[in-house]
Parts: sequence; C-alpha cells; structure tokens
Amino acid sequence: HEGRARGGDDGENDDAHGISDEEIRRLVRSHSVLLLQCEIPEAVNLRLAEAAKFEGDPSAMVPVLHDAGGEDRVMSEELLRRVDFLIPNESELERLAASYPSLADDRGGDDAAAEISEAWHRRRRIQQRLGPSLDLESILRSVRILQRRGANHVLVTLGSRGSLLALKPPTPARPPRLVYQPALPLPPGRTALDETGAGDCYRAGFAVALLEHGHCLKGEGVGNGTEDATMLRRCMKFASAAGALAVTKRGAVPSIPSREEVEEFLSWVEGEGRDGIFDDGDENVPSEEVSSHGVAAPAAVSSSQMEAIPRGGTGDDADAANDQSQSANTDKDHDDDFPFLFGSRLNSMKDRLDLLDPSQSPPSTPRDYVLRQSQIRGLGCIDFNYPQHFSPRHWTPQEAKQTLDRLGLRAGAVCLRYPPEFARGAMNHPDPSARRAAIELTKRAADVAEILGAEEVVVWSAYDGYDYPFQVDYREKWTQLVDAFRECCDAHPDIRWSLEFKPTDENTRFFTVPSTGAAMMLVKEIDRPNMGLTLDMGHMLMAGENPAQSIAMVGDKLFGIQLNDGYTRLAAEDGMMFGSIHPSMALEAMYQLRRIGFKGHFYFDTFPQRTDPVKEAEYNIRRVKEFWRAVEKMDENELENVAREHDALGALKLVDDALRR
Repeated sequence: HEGRARGGDDGENDDAHGISDEEIRRLVRSHSVLLLQCEIPEAVNLRLAEAAKFEGDPSAMVPVLHDAGGEDRVMSEELLRRVDFLIPNESELERLAASYPSLADDRGGDDAAAEISEAWHRRRRIQQRLGPSLDLESILRSVRILQRRGANHVLVTLGSRGSLLALKPPTPARPPRLVYQPALPLPPGRTALDETGAGDCYRAGFAVALLEHGHCLKGEGVGNGTEDATMLRRCMKFASAAGALAVTKRGAVPSIPSREEVEEFLSWVEGEGRDGIFDDGDENVPSEEVSSHGVAAPAAVSSSQMEAIPRGGTGDDADAANDQSQSANTDKDHDDDFPFLFGSRLNSMKDRLDLLDPSQSPPSTPRDYVLRQSQIRGLGCIDFNYPQHFSPRHWTPQEAKQTLDRLGLRAGAVCLRYPPEFARGAMNHPDPSARRAAIELTKRAADVAEILGAEEVVVWSAYDGYDYPFQVDYREKWTQLVDAFRECCDAHPDIRWSLEFKPTDENTRFFTVPSTGAAMMLVKEIDRPNMGLTLDMGHMLMAGENPAQSIAMVGDKLFGIQLNDGYTRLAAEDGMMFGSIHPSMALEAMYQLRRIGFKGHFYFDTFPQRTDPVKEAEYNIRRVKEFWRAVEKMDENELENVAREHDALGALKLVDDALRR
C-alpha cells in the first residue's frame, strides 16, 4: 500500500488495491484501540490513523498507539499528529528525533535553553530516581523535537529503569508534564531469564489498560490539558507488570502473561507498597527512592530494611537536602546523591541456586548471571571476566552490550582471568611464544572493554609468580611485566590499565608483585599515564597491610577498588561482606578514598556460597553508603588534632562516634 490515489470531492481515497477510506474507517471503528508499528509501511499506518481520527464523528475516534521499534525510518509529521501515544524506547526516541531537520527552537537559542533548564530543575526528583546513567535532559530535548512537530503524548520505555510519559503541553511554550513509572520488582523466587518480547508486552498491556479506563482522555482529546494523569499512571503500572512478567519466561510468545497473572502480580506489588509511581504534577509526592532497576524503596533505610536500597546517585531533592530545618536523623536515613556506581562479582550469581524458582531453568551462562545480578537493587554496573565470560557458545561482547543497555546497566571494567594453559605463567611464562600469547590475550581484553563501553582493564594473574626459592630470576620476571604492561598501555592509550596485586594464592605461593609498595614501584617503572592499580581489601589484609594506608600511598594512581573483608588467616581469602570483620579499617578506607578523590566505581569481590548473593550485594551497598555518610560527618579539626598528637584514644573515639551515627 505504498501509493494512494485521491478520489473525488467527498475526500475518499482509494489505494492500489481498491480499498476505500470508508472501508478502512469501518474496519478501524469496529475496534476500540489501534496499535501501529514500523514494520507496517508508512502509507498504511497513515491511512489507518486518519481513519481513527476522522473528524466526521469525534465521539467515535479510536485512540492510536504507535510502537516506534522495527524499521529505522523517518515518521512523517502528518502521522505524528494522528498518533495519541508514540511509544519508543530510549534509543528509538533519540534516533527518531535526530531524523528531523533542525528547527531554530529545537536546541539553540537562549529561550529554548532556559525552558529546558527550567524543566530540568523541576524534574530533578525524577532524574534522581532514574540514576546518573540516564540523561533526563537528553530525553526532554528529544521529546521537545517530536512534540514541536506534532507528536502528542510520548511514552518512553526504559527497560529495567521503568517508563516515562511526557504529556503534550497545552502550548508549545510550556514543557511537558512527566509521569514516571519505575519497573516493578519481580516476586520472590522469580528471576529475569529473557527480555525478548518484554517491550511488546508492555505496549500491549498499556493498550489494554487504556481501553479499559476509557482511554484516559476527556473532552476533545489530547494536548488540551484534560488528560486524566491518575488513569494514565494506572495504565503504566499495568503495562509495567505485563513487561516484568514477560522476562521471567523464555521465548517471545510463551512469555506473554495472562490477565490473571498480571492481576495477581499487581496485587502482590501493591501489597508490598512497591509501585513507586511519580508524577511531577502531584502536590504531595511520596518520598520513596527508586533503585537502578526502577524498584521503589522507602527513603528511610534501617539495618532491617535491606530490601529498600536505592541506587548510587539517587536521593531526595537537593533543595530538601540543603534545608537547614531537616533533622540529623533525616539526613542520615535519606540517601544523598551518591557519587559512585556499584558492581559485584558476577560469578557469585552461581551461588544459592536453591533460592530460585525450581520451575525455571537455573542460570548457567554469563548472560543468565547478568540477568540475575540485574535484580540487585542499587547495582549500577557489571564487571566482566575475560575470556571467561565471553565465547561464541555463550554470547559476543556486542550482545553483552545490548543486554546491558536493555537492563539499564553499564560495564564497569573487564578483568583478566588467564585460562589454565598459562599455569606456568602468563606475562611471566618461561616460553616466549606463550608469553606473547598472554600479552595478545591481554590486549584483546581492551578491545572487548571498548565494545562494552568500559574504560578500564584490570589485570590479575593467578599464575605470575613462583613457589620455591631459586625457582625464578626475580629481576627478569619484573622486567617482563614492565615491558608487557608498557606494550598494552601504548596499544590502547584510552584504556586505563590497572594491576591487581595479591600476596599469595593456592596457584602461586609468591606473586611477582606481592604488595602495594611493590605494585607502586612497578607502576612507576612502567611510567605510563594510563597505568595504575586496583586494590582489593582482602588482598591488602592478606599482605598484612592497613588498606587505608595503602590507598593513601597509591593516591591518584588508584584506578579501582574491590571491597570485601576477611579474618586475615594465613593465605586465606575469605571474601566476607564489607566492614563485617574490620569496621574501623573499612571506615578509614572510605575516608582515604574520599580524601584522594577516588573516581572509579565500587566493586564487591565477595564469596557468598552460603548466603543469598543478591541480598548480600544489597547489604554491601547499604554498608558502603553508611560508612561514606559517617565519613562525611567526621570533624576535620578533630581528625587533624588526633593525627598531630598520635592520639590513639582520640582516634578510637572518632571511630566509635562515627559508627554510632
């Protein structure tokens, strides 16, 4: 139906197959809602939308929804004006907005900038709930472009970060009113298995709810300020429930939930108080937080509320945070803008499979582990092992990146895990050809990092070292590492390379680089701006170090930090929860990280074999935030006095006071 032939004065049009406008109108008007998509030719979509909006009978108008996915093409402004709800995902929104020629008031000009700035500040609370990895200002600009060209309501799906509805403003000069629906948490025992079809289920669910609520419009339709936002919020929540249930089953068609499943799920969500809807037009908005994956959580976080953990980077309105009338207790319980993303050990998702729904296939691939880890409230990034987590049998780095994008996560770092063929050494292998293979494998890890959008490669070798005296030439092994890292740094100057030292291991009793001091000597000799260190709390404790002192020594060469705790028994790496064994050392580590201006992300390298790995990671996130807040409240003058006098009792009192807050 690419071509249309216009008829006579009655305005009817016949297409190449002889279908009249009147026949199309009868077809469309026999249904209650029209859902279009880009796999359908533009001309067909336009004729259907025109039939739904035929002005001869306004009372019979059919609401039109348009899924922007599918074929990558420009949507005509004529069609835009006839669609009530345009429903793109984040990338489709950006691509669609970029397909139109620029207008003077799209991006440029002081007035446009001022309007966007005003909208940005009024919607700061939504941005805080979305987290730092999603740019609300960019979304608003794209929505502005589409609505200036005739688009009505724009409903942006954001995967595991929820969905955002921009209602068409009554006048072009006003910014749109926004309604944000976080993604809903999965019921206990259910886990994300397959995102295929989740977006389709969301759109279908929204259409069904729209139909049942009288399509949520009053009076003469869209764009006149009469839309019922309460009804629209209900539609978005119903759609979110359908989309959430879809990811718990494999396959596009088998994953479509029944009406009974959606209603049962919504009853559980509402019973738990986790719907978390936010409308920027509401006068009395509840103060719940929303995690990186859109899970609403109460603002107050106590030790018994581990399930109420917001994402790093979310928090209460900055104006409220600065309100001097707030109590100290309120400041403590509300999560301020947290400056770091959190990651956690991906392989821990293999643990405690008994906690999962026995009717579902247990996670067995890196992709499955990522999906399970995405349920951690507060998680913002994923650190991958290379080559362990990538193979043609599982997925490619490109496919991993697509999954991260859909889940609203980002790659934190790529960590080298040399395979067993390097058991005699990787960069220290005695065979030059094997040593060359290890270096090339290391550089390929940087290629993977660039595909994933990560900026750091962490090198830890389980095999570079020795077991007995006289077994290796120490200076030779040192020089091999220097030369290898120089080659890697020079081959990928935009990647930050970091060495993760470890004093001993069951694979290697003495590592070539066994301490923070030795690691800093190596970095100095490598002499490259993109070479630094990743420090592991457990490794520093194993080496007999005070982690805070090591952090202070490394300073701006600290590219990464891995948080855990342990009992520091000989050669034991316990991988316990952060601050659980050495809380005073954990507190001082946070203090030194803040003091040196650490700019990486926080990664939890723990081993929860007997603990729910999801809840353990959430505990770690809460724990870090508690320590960080405690450090922020410490009196710098008292700290200086204690340090100047080497006052042991004063230091202990500072720790006691900080941990009691």
